[in-house]
Amino acid sequence: MKSPLLSLPGAVPAEGVDEGVAAHYGDLFREQRALADGTGFVDLSHRGVVTVSGEDRLSWLHLLLTQHVSDLPAGEATEALILSAHGHIEHALYLVDDGSTVWAHVEPGTQDALIAYLESMKFFYRVEVADRTADFAVVHLPAGSIAEAPEGVVVRETAYGRDLFLPREDLESFAAAHGPAAGLLAHEALRVEQHRPRLGFETDHRTIPHELGWIGTAVHLQKGCYRGQETVARVQNLGKPPRRLVFLHLDGSEVHLPVPGTEIRLADEGPEGRKIGFVTTSVRHHELGPVALALVKRNVPVDARLIAGETAAAQEVVVEP
Repeated sequence: MKSPLLSLPGAVPAEGVDEGVAAHYGDLFREQRALADGTGFVDLSHRGVVTVSGEDRLSWLHLLLTQHVSDLPAGEATEALILSAHGHIEHALYLVDDGSTVWAHVEPGTQDALIAYLESMKFFYRVEVADRTADFAVVHLPAGSIAEAPEGVVVRETAYGRDLFLPREDLESFAAAHGPAAGLLAHEALRVEQHRPRLGFETDHRTIPHELGWIGTAVHLQKGCYRGQETVARVQNLGKPPRRLVFLHLDGSEVHLPVPGTEIRLADEGPEGRKIGFVTTSVRHHELGPVALALVKRNVPVDARLIAGETAAAQEVVVEP
């Protein structure tokens, strides 16, 4: 959905999956610094919003999600995944229960497939699943923000800030009262700095939660009874994931960032060496310079010098080998 905030001065539209909101408003680093300082907000109104209501909502979701939510207290934020039968990640949900309804925001364009799956699993449970994307816009307030959420708005509060499920009709008035707006690129730069994976960026068709550090934050190991749980338990107890997420410090002398999908090789083997991974997200950070998240083979030495395409890269461990 196209955000009305694209009409704000300096707004440059985002592209690809994030189309519909602003990539930036004319000054990427200023916007990053504002968010890091706890000021401003980010328009995430392109994200899907899904609700689950009914008295069985938590016990039912507990059977489907990787997270323990049967006793989720009202107002407590969590995140969860839906896996395939083979344990591969299919959906990522960012949840909060308001006491009568579970609210979740999801990656843009994934809500239809998510709802179709949830509807297919309702059986005799007393639950109602709804797509609320047309009615509610997600707005992010950074950690440290002293801005007050409008009365009656559902808030999902985490260590990284607060996500507001704002009535879409109130988006422009909220922006006028709580600016300046920061674009999605600023939000992404801080996400990469915080080593937080994103569905469709750090994942592909065979990603399992262990590779991205989602064990614990989105996957609860003391619960079973969800699709893909056997794979999670087997890897956790008997083996290691085939790949691991790393944070890359990129050569700042390069003009262009390596794009997602850029192949990573050992620097000692040069550009023609064997492929050991690929870039998933690359950004320019206001303090760290050019940095990226990447997936590499688990057995790559943690002190190995790497190259992403032709760009030198030093790795920082996110997921232990």
